Amino acid sequence: MAELQPAATHHHTVIFLHGRDSTAQEFMEEFFESQGSDDLTLSQSFPSTKWVFPTAPMITSSRFGCEMSQWFDMHSTEDPHEEENEQNLLPSIKRIQDIVAKEAAIVGPHNVVLAGISQGCATAIHALLSDNVRLGGFIGLCSWLPQSVAIKRAATEEAKRTPVLLCHSQDDEVINVRFGTELKDSLVAMGMEVAWKEYPNGGHWINEPLGIDDMVSFLEANNFA
Repeated sequence: MAELQPAATHHHTVIFLHGRDSTAQEFMEEFFESQGSDDLTLSQSFPSTKWVFPTAPMITSSRFGCEMSQWFDMHSTEDPHEEENEQNLLPSIKRIQDIVAKEAAIVGPHNVVLAGISQGCATAIHALLSDNVRLGGFIGLCSWLPQSVAIKRAATEEAKRTPVLLCHSQDDEVINVRFGTELKDSLVAMGMEVAWKEYPNGGHWINEPLGIDDMVSFLEANNFA
């Protein structure tokens, strides 16, 4: 796990899950290189926020026959739903829920945002929806919703009150934007408040500067100012 402690008094926490075949430290360093239109990074924009970056476990890939950093084993990024009934998200879900509970005990659940990119987001949205708590927000980048039927049944009413920001670029070469649209539509169908931001470019990452600007606006709207 990697953490960035707040520069000012700790009032909020963002828990951000990296993508497949990455690490917490690697993702954190790259993430904080991204700047908004004011040339500020997210940590500079929110000095009272603690940033927590869990690291995914090393899990053997059934497709490639080697260990890799992933929240759960998956067969394909071209179609992340392929063989998804074999995907076991439960160990990572429990771990993330424990981290959320720890941070919520410090600053309160309404001051905690859960976030993730790619497979990290796919895991984090399950962790959110299956927990009986309303958080300050959820941010998802470049992702999809695995096992949608099961999670719709498991979703709690408290979790569904959490506001959501989803961002995806049309030129994402790893997870096609149509899977992000499916995620958005599924959450809206559950009755969640979802802000959808689609960018013409940015690839499988954060659009700069608009993506950072949109995250800043979302956090400010949810009392992270």
